[in-house]
Amino acid sequence: MKPFLKSVDPPHLLPGLQEKICQRNALVGVVGLGYVGLPFAVEKGKVGFHVLGIEQNPRRADQVNAGINYIGDVNDAELRDLVARGLLAATGNFARVAEMDVIVICVPTPLTRNLAPDLSYVEDVARGIAKGLRPGQLITLESTTYPGTTDEILKPILEESSGLRAGVDFFLAYSPERVDPGNARYTTKNTNKVVGANDPLSLEAAKTFYGETIQTVETVSSASAAEMCKVFENTFRAVNIALVNELTVLCDRMGLDVWEVLDAANTKPFGIMPFFPGPGVGGHCIPLDPHYLEWKAKEYDFNTRFIALAGEINRSMPRFVREKAARILNEHGIALSRAQVLLMGIAYKKDLDDWRESPALQVMRLLEESGANVRFADPFVPRIELRGKSMEAVEASDAELARADLVVITTDHSCVDYARVAKEAKLLFDTRGGTRHLDLDSSKVVRL
Repeated sequence: MKPFLKSVDPPHLLPGLQEKICQRNALVGVVGLGYVGLPFAVEKGKVGFHVLGIEQNPRRADQVNAGINYIGDVNDAELRDLVARGLLAATGNFARVAEMDVIVICVPTPLTRNLAPDLSYVEDVARGIAKGLRPGQLITLESTTYPGTTDEILKPILEESSGLRAGVDFFLAYSPERVDPGNARYTTKNTNKVVGANDPLSLEAAKTFYGETIQTVETVSSASAAEMCKVFENTFRAVNIALVNELTVLCDRMGLDVWEVLDAANTKPFGIMPFFPGPGVGGHCIPLDPHYLEWKAKEYDFNTRFIALAGEINRSMPRFVREKAARILNEHGIALSRAQVLLMGIAYKKDLDDWRESPALQVMRLLEESGANVRFADPFVPRIELRGKSMEAVEASDAELARADLVVITTDHSCVDYARVAKEAKLLFDTRGGTRHLDLDSSKVVRL
């Protein structure tokens, strides 16, 4: 551990940083130019900040420097313009950290195979930043994680490697990303931002920085409170999705249409919030983030039984889809082991090209394990890399639809004509409710 260097009087550091931020003279570093980092970098560049992204995927770094967009929520023309004007660039290493005034960390926080947090990306980034850390910088972590990460993981690495002290020589805060891919109404700019820090100077620095490009900044008393806020937001969604998924299985046994039940319930003007079932949960948040809180709770001898049960229910849905698909086929004299199945949609969410943690992948795997020959069609995803092999999407032509023994809607993209799909398919299994408002032949169309 390096000895702490002689500290600069902290009140003198904060005004200088705030002045740079307010005058747009601060160089903003964004570590990780993915689904969170690149839209954030573009928003900062649009208001006049010079932004330097640190992206250790060489292909992505090269694409940014060439003005080539790869994130759906980023406007192609805006990205090209920022690069052309010299307001946005990318590098593959941490050599220029010392030049940066603000460094925002937007790296993945996945789970291990045992559903434990994997903070290796955060730790590696912290070590890279620490080598160039200097007095007066603001470091903020945006990656979703368990309460305590900023104070227990990030802060010690930064301090021990640099000899500087958080809240004295540099400013450290946590501000969780709030990104809803494909949401045209709520963007980075108009989505309220939560900021937490463990000292008042760091909190003030972070509030100043985020307030320059985000309309409303809400502060909380600590980094841990902000971290808890984020995992609660995603756990709230996971638990409520699990509730409707469990209701779906019960309605299936009772011979009720769960979509009819939910649509009726959601007409109530108070005391209810719409959530809908599906073949599972996907994306980079809901399948992962509740497990961060579940894991951390064990440190306090506390079992988050509600959260664990929700995860168990959501993870069971792909198997329920497989079982119901087999039933549908059996009722028409076709064995799943010999069936041709076409999945309509491989993205985890409608109108996106993002197939990370998509439940459709689990459905595909389970169907294949049962002997089915599975293809997929997705207007947003031309190919996927799955279990070491590449798989190309097919076109959802009339011939492809008719060829399949069973067509399964696993992602309800808005651009798909589901009336045509239902007409051409021999059998249609809708797991997303994409056909629930259409008047279709009930003998060949089955909903989740």
